[in-house]
Amino acid sequence: MSAIGWRVHGDGKRVAPGDVVDPGERLSWPRTIGIGMQHVVAMFGATFLVPLITGFSPATTLFFSAVGTAVFLLVTRNRLPSYLGSSFAFIAPIGAATASQGQSVAVGGILVTGLVLAAVGLVVHLAGARWIDVVMPPIVTGTIVALIGLNLAPTAWSNFEQAPVTALVTLATTILVTVLFKGILGRLSILVGVIVGYVVAVLRGEVDFSAVRDAAWLGLPEFVAPSFDVAVLGLFVPVVLVLIAENVGHVKSVAAMTGQNLDGLTGRALLADGVATTLAGVGGGSGTTTYAENIGVMAATRVYSTAAYWVAAATALVLSLSPKFGALVATIPAGVLGGATTLLYGMIGILGARIWVQNRVDFSDPVNLTTAAVPLVVGIANFTWVAGDLTFEGIALGTAAALAIYHAMRTISRWRGTSEEPASPASAPGGDEHAVHDAH
Repeated sequence: MSAIGWRVHGDGKRVAPGDVVDPGERLSWPRTIGIGMQHVVAMFGATFLVPLITGFSPATTLFFSAVGTAVFLLVTRNRLPSYLGSSFAFIAPIGAATASQGQSVAVGGILVTGLVLAAVGLVVHLAGARWIDVVMPPIVTGTIVALIGLNLAPTAWSNFEQAPVTALVTLATTILVTVLFKGILGRLSILVGVIVGYVVAVLRGEVDFSAVRDAAWLGLPEFVAPSFDVAVLGLFVPVVLVLIAENVGHVKSVAAMTGQNLDGLTGRALLADGVATTLAGVGGGSGTTTYAENIGVMAATRVYSTAAYWVAAATALVLSLSPKFGALVATIPAGVLGGATTLLYGMIGILGARIWVQNRVDFSDPVNLTTAAVPLVVGIANFTWVAGDLTFEGIALGTAAALAIYHAMRTISRWRGTSEEPASPASAPGGDEHAVHDAH
């Protein structure tokens, strides 16, 4: 063991074919520092898109992202490698809350979301994760994730149409980099697309650098205190369900790639992300979640050392303390955001479908079919219900619909004995139709 808790893997210089650097191991410090900084680059594009879209401070978001990552590593006892970046699930509720009540109320919504997630994590740690699967089976989880991404489609278009040429270049670059390059560069396609789009925007005169010139090199980010309004809290509750799904998925992904059983850390992961999101809600940062981009870096390097994530957290913290850096990030124009989010929001929607596929959800079952069908339309069309001072929009209503429809239909169908009946001919096929046809 090293003096601060990591064994040196092999000679500290290389990873043998088929081998991995476990969370409790590290390579030499120069290599570990390089990989840690690589994690910052990997999360950069997606993490900064959230504050840019919602009007939050990029520097403040990065500050709480760094702090949240450190908290996550501490709470999970340095056994679960993860970087906590901005969660896209917060974009819609933050936008709605800011537009109606102001940024402070949106920050309060983030804080409450973090407290609820931390409470869920504590329950899971004490009681086990089995009840999550009962309350939120894959059909429900996938539907909620999908409707959150698709609900944001109009936001992508509103940015895209402000500078369609820049947006198209950003989108096309991101798509091409994904398939043109192998390894890390291919995994950083969003960041590369944003950089190329930004250069095009500068050449087209769409970027204003005045704020960058006026900003100081060193200083604390701008903090925003939370305030609370019950009328908007309903917008944020569905985000908890998405964060649960993302954290559980992260634990399972790392376990699969390292060959370790990490199920016992699920509760700690949820608790840690809840605490990190709560801290962000105290000072004006975006809510956090585990990051798929960093899973990609680990898969490419085969280095799962938590030491690299401590380096990433430290690097992000240093960058957040430069107002000039934050001002530079804030100059990214609408066209670049429109191109990037056209892909990102669609990817969130498809991630929901991926949950269905991975768990082999049977859409010939009318319960599953209806559970997905109704909430998706509610989310995409952004159905709205006003009850006194409370306003519930597409994501909140779609989430409620998914939970209510699934559990109500499943309970009634079992009571009536209709759960084994096939779906109507208009339903999605169950997958065996071609086999039956060929048999005849």
